[in-house]
Amino acid sequence: MAPVDVLILHAPPPAGAGPLTALLAEARERLAAVHAQTFLQAGAKRVRIVAETLDGTPFGERLARLVRDERIERLVVLGSGAVPLLRLADAAALVDTARGGGRVALANNRYSADVVAIGDATPLRDLSPLAGDNALPRWLAESAGFTVRELGARGRLGLDLDSPLDLALVSLARGAPGVLRALARNAGLEVPRLAELHAVLSDPRAELLVAGRTSAATLAWLERRAACRVRALVEERGLRAASPDQRPPASTLGLLLDHDGPEALARIVGRLADGALVDSRVLLAHRLGADEAASPPPEDRFASDLLRPEPIADPWLRALTASAAASARPILLGGHTLVGPGVRLLLGDRPAG
Repeated sequence: MAPVDVLILHAPPPAGAGPLTALLAEARERLAAVHAQTFLQAGAKRVRIVAETLDGTPFGERLARLVRDERIERLVVLGSGAVPLLRLADAAALVDTARGGGRVALANNRYSADVVAIGDATPLRDLSPLAGDNALPRWLAESAGFTVRELGARGRLGLDLDSPLDLALVSLARGAPGVLRALARNAGLEVPRLAELHAVLSDPRAELLVAGRTSAATLAWLERRAACRVRALVEERGLRAASPDQRPPASTLGLLLDHDGPEALARIVGRLADGALVDSRVLLAHRLGADEAASPPPEDRFASDLLRPEPIADPWLRALTASAAASARPILLGGHTLVGPGVRLLLGDRPAG
């Protein structure tokens, strides 16, 4: 039986990276080391952390090259910031799927994956130049004839380290790797306005706005566990996994900001709710397109997530962040983790499962 290879793709910080970008890269590097040990315990024969500076080469092209060059037949692939709450049992299920062979795949989310196990990796030698790993299960199912299953525990395994804010959120979880908690603590990293948001979630007279790539599962969980009412704007799910021929991203909240300007965010939220979780990546995609390269640089986005407007160079994002930071009602900006699995952590729910 062919051995199972695990590839953990890690992008070191670019030369001259800002402090938040460097912090996130360090968190991902530490998590990759944790995952490497977990997959070896789960029965993988080889685990390789592939550290390559991103040079514009698409994910699909990089993965195809690795599979060809290393003659990989059974594969588990993930990014270094993926699934920080992965358990040994999860890793074992992924390794077992890969070891079983055949055109079968297992992913944490078949529509937007962060980790994928592949029973027969040879079709990946002809993988199309996918922009990111999120669309890999879709390619396997539609272009290579694979049966794609989901690992389950989507709430826990949907967490991802895409921003220092995500590191702060993950550090709240029971079962978070100790190295991540220590890093967040030593960096003085905390979720902004956490106590205020928790108060909104716990108040039956209050209302929370959740805007962006949230899911029916997250909203159903809020209905069961949050005392407040919830107003949701579900927009641009699958943004990273979308094919190039789909319509350009568009956002209802983004249209309001187009009319009134980014500095109006606090006023708009105040008309709708007592607090808000806003997926700012959807707002940026609405304004600048789906290609993240057109967005403000990572350091700007990460500072915005932490409600630190001063260092942000992009005027639009700085104004949006300043409005959220100064708002009388708590507004938190972030990515898909914030409006998805991270919601549970904001409410004080700490399950690792």
